[in-house]
Formats: sequence, structure tokens, C-alpha cells
Amino acid sequence: MPELPEVETTRLGLAPHLEGRAVSAVVVRESRLRWPVPGTLSAELTGKIVRNVQRRGKYLLLRADNGTAILHLGMSGSLRIIPADTIPEKHDHVDLVLDSGLALRLNDPRRFGAVLWTRDEPADHWLLTDLGPEPLDDEFDGDYLSRRLKGRRAAIKASLMNSRIVAGIGNIYASESLYLAGIHPKRAAGRIAGARLGTLASAVKSVLQDAIRAGGTTLRDFTLVDGQPGYFAQHLKVYDQEGEPCDRCGAPIRNAVIAQRATYYCVRCQT
Repeated sequence: MPELPEVETTRLGLAPHLEGRAVSAVVVRESRLRWPVPGTLSAELTGKIVRNVQRRGKYLLLRADNGTAILHLGMSGSLRIIPADTIPEKHDHVDLVLDSGLALRLNDPRRFGAVLWTRDEPADHWLLTDLGPEPLDDEFDGDYLSRRLKGRRAAIKASLMNSRIVAGIGNIYASESLYLAGIHPKRAAGRIAGARLGTLASAVKSVLQDAIRAGGTTLRDFTLVDGQPGYFAQHLKVYDQEGEPCDRCGAPIRNAVIAQRATYYCVRCQT
């Protein structure tokens, strides 16, 4: 599933093509995504100008004067900017045709993605209202984690992936951040000292920023807006590295299941 860096990379690629452009048509070939594409989407968006492209957690927000389209890439979705007359392929489900002659096209083989619409403030939408702070914002720091994780028995890995605690950190970057911070992923979140939580918050920011600069991580299906892969996979230290030697100590990287997700760590360096 695309995580925060992949969605942010997509946002950065889309914005120059979408911002300030009018939507001349909405084409829905398949409305049965994770949640049905609203039947009113064409009437709401056609003729409207996309004022800006924002991100909240793993959601993209295309903001127009009369409302906001909320997009999610699901497990295998991707968004491309293409000539509007490009012949659609099997899993090309939704197009937003622009007055520039280009189109934003959603391809989603598994149909776990979403294209929704709200006239209200997006922060009040039921998908977004309970999201925690953005991990790259100043609000996300060691003090915040200390307050939010106090008394929690859940593993710190699961807590980092809890979108109510912090928005957008998925499996890959949770594992990588905990490795950088030297914290064992199974450690109870509420039993980690404040100083270590400060180190963890800094590690999360560092890992995410590095991944954004590298264009995200290509594992299976993710590609950038121009069709090129992300390259952070070349820099992964523990994720999907089971049996490989740790960069720091040489011990083999181990794999465990935490909250039903594969988790990679070094048993020596992470305590």
C-alpha cells in the first residue's frame, strides 16, 4: 500500500498539472471502488477549477471552490497525468479531464482506492476527522508521543501505524524508523522513556523526508505520476531484509508479525 512518502511524491507530481486548471469532464468507467464513486461527482466538478492539491495522511485532497475531491490509492492504485485521449486500459477506472488537454487517471487493479466528494471542510469528513497529527509537522515530537502513548500496552510498532495517533506512517516506514531510533518494535509503547520517544519522532521525520526525496518506495505496484518507480527501496535498512546482515552490527535481520503485519528488526541494535 502506498504510504505517506508515496502519496506526498504523487501530490508533488500532480500539483503543477492540476492547480489552476479547470475540469472539463469527469469519466467514471467503474464506480465500485472501496466506497462507491458518487454519482454527483461529474456535476460537482465539471467546469470547476482545482485551486490546490493537498495531502492529509494517505489521502489526496483536490480542492475546488465548491468542495473537495478526496482520493485514496488503496492497495495498488496509482494516479497518472496523461493525454486525455489516451486509450484506457483494463483497470483505468476514473479520469478527470482538464482544460489543458491532459487528464488525471486513476488505475486501481484491486479497487481498494477511493474517489469521494465533500462540500464541507475536508477535516470534518468521516475519513479524516479522527486522524492524528502529520508526522512531519512540528506538533509531532517526543512530548506529543509521551502524552499520547502514556499507559499504552500495545507494541510501539502498532502504535506508530495507528492513524489516530499519527497520520500516514505505514508498515515500511514504521519498521525503518524504529530501526533508526534503536527501539525494538515489540516494546510496549507506554514503557518507552521520553528521551527515546524524542529520538523516535526525529527518526520518523528523517526516514520520511529521505523517502520523499528519493521518490517513495517501489514494492510491487507503486510508481510515480510520470510512471517511473520510487527509489527509496534501495536504502531500506531492515524492511524486507530478513536474513541480511544489519548495517550496524552484522547480525541477521529478523522478521516477526506485529498487529498482523510483517515487521523487520535487528535483535541486537533495537532494544
